[in-house]
Amino acid sequence: MSEKRLYHTVARAILDMIESGSYPPGTRLPGERELAERFGVSRVVVREAEISLEAVGRVEIKVGSGVYVRDSLASGGLALPGVTPFELTQTRLLFESECAALAATTITDDQIAGLEATVKKMANASHDSPDGEAADQDFHMLIAKATGNEANVFMLQTLWRMRTEIAAVKRVYSAVCHKDSDHRVNEHSEVMEALRRRDPDAARAAMRGHFSRLLSALLDASEQQAIEDAKRKSHENRERYLRTNIGA
Repeated sequence: MSEKRLYHTVARAILDMIESGSYPPGTRLPGERELAERFGVSRVVVREAEISLEAVGRVEIKVGSGVYVRDSLASGGLALPGVTPFELTQTRLLFESECAALAATTITDDQIAGLEATVKKMANASHDSPDGEAADQDFHMLIAKATGNEANVFMLQTLWRMRTEIAAVKRVYSAVCHKDSDHRVNEHSEVMEALRRRDPDAARAAMRGHFSRLLSALLDASEQQAIEDAKRKSHENRERYLRTNIGA
């Protein structure tokens, strides 16, 4: 067998090890020597196999440390774009409003019960508790799943990654959601009730209303942050120039 075919075979074998759960995300794969002995190939072939897996995002090669398994969702070839909180929220408004309308035609009683449970968790969560955010995520994910379309689920998972993994987005969202918990409960309840009635138009409108209000809150938070930054910069300049004047 040619070396080219051989490293493809070894890459597939390593991928099987990962997907079987033997090496979950974050764990280090066995060293080159051990893998070479396991598969009866040279270390060069193992190295080529690992490089090919890194190219498709399934592992990360850290020089001097080893080869580490990456999360399959995070490594699906989808690098997160540098979006702003407003861009993300606009996309969520467009996408999730239509998901809600579609879900209204397919949602089951059990899924409605699941939404009720998440709204109760939001209502009972304290302002600074991670439980409220987890319930928020579960609510939106349940709606995506209720559409019966796995592509919608995947898209929402990716959008949620942007919300939690892009530092600037996470910071602004966290500030808004900390102050906005009452609005969040009421708005999610409106979406849930529209879904309970199996009313696509009402579900779409309720979800659009939720994100429209969120966009406004994000703008307010951004303006406040800009004011605080300007005040801090002005204070720093004042201190610097006053020190210069004193030393003159």
